[in-house]
Amino acid sequence: MRHEAEDRAGIASAAARALAELSAETIAGAVVGFDGFVDSIARVVDRRHDMSAGGYEPIRTIEAYAARCAAAAGKSTNIEVVDIETRWGGNGPLLAGSLARLGAPTTYIGAVGRQDDPRALDPIYAPLEACCRRVIAIAPPGRTDAFEFDDGKLMFNRTGNVQGIGWDRVREVVGVDGLVEILRGARVLGLVNWSLMGEIESVWRGLMREVFGRLTERGLTLFFDLSDPAKRSDDDLRRALELMREMHAVFPVTLGLNLAEAQRVASLVGTDLDEKELVRGAERLVNRLDIGCVVIHPRHGAAGATDDGEAAWFAGPLVGHPRISTGAGDHFNGGYLFARTNGLGLSESLAAGCAASGWFVRRGVAPTRRDLIEFLGDLPEPA
Repeated sequence: MRHEAEDRAGIASAAARALAELSAETIAGAVVGFDGFVDSIARVVDRRHDMSAGGYEPIRTIEAYAARCAAAAGKSTNIEVVDIETRWGGNGPLLAGSLARLGAPTTYIGAVGRQDDPRALDPIYAPLEACCRRVIAIAPPGRTDAFEFDDGKLMFNRTGNVQGIGWDRVREVVGVDGLVEILRGARVLGLVNWSLMGEIESVWRGLMREVFGRLTERGLTLFFDLSDPAKRSDDDLRRALELMREMHAVFPVTLGLNLAEAQRVASLVGTDLDEKELVRGAERLVNRLDIGCVVIHPRHGAAGATDDGEAAWFAGPLVGHPRISTGAGDHFNGGYLFARTNGLGLSESLAAGCAASGWFVRRGVAPTRRDLIEFLGDLPEPA
């Protein structure tokens, strides 16, 4: 155990040093798309001490909330929800914001527009615009009610606004020439929230058909985040994974997965995923999916494996009572991608991802590069 702790501290320190040595002028650029949601963050009341705004004890766990709901079967019940805050969200905007706060020149394209004028930025996304190089609105955002618990979150998504985002819409608003220009010099293209966007695969195909062939630089990484595919059919998921494999023939593909997503994908491709051996699971998934890299990030750390035989685990700084958990995975992805596309090794990049997520859930804001370096230098012990 002492050796593992020393290794963890050494990896975190190495990541901090490498991040500190980066020159702002050479930091890799990023492009992310294409969703967007406005998140209403809430807690569910267990019992009240009094009727003041804070005079309640929240339901602490998802299991306890499920039991409360189940007890109402055949009867009905009243469940009180307390709004904590409303903030801009969506996998894409949060990933873009995380990368931009760390210093990556970032362009975001997606559902961040006004309801009455989809090409004009919704004012709630002004903080995203402030930190990104460019934000391009192509549709209004969806809506999410996010119920926060100490052991996770439940997100109730209203997806109507993002369902019409396909290649025709992206092509109409941004244009093929515009996309080529935006992607020139970028080191990562984040393609996220497949699960909630019915037409997003047409965007992937459009990029392959009309854009990728015009990019002469070969340093681009394609990053995918499925965003909880539990509701999608096996056929849908197989098709998406096959498209990723096809895209990997053009640019290297990285697939980021939380634990539940990794278990679903493993089951689909006929391999085992032992929660206690996630590095081995990541290695199996890379081989079965025939892509460049798989990263699995449960709440307590992250595992990764690449198609050239690199594999690693990093134990994250788990917090018992997070200030916010909605967006934790997106900020992990941001920290990991920032580090990886700026030359850090797999272990150090996993450490950066865990630290970015750990910072965010404690403070409710994305870290800057300086914040991330300092947090890595004094990283809390794993649970």
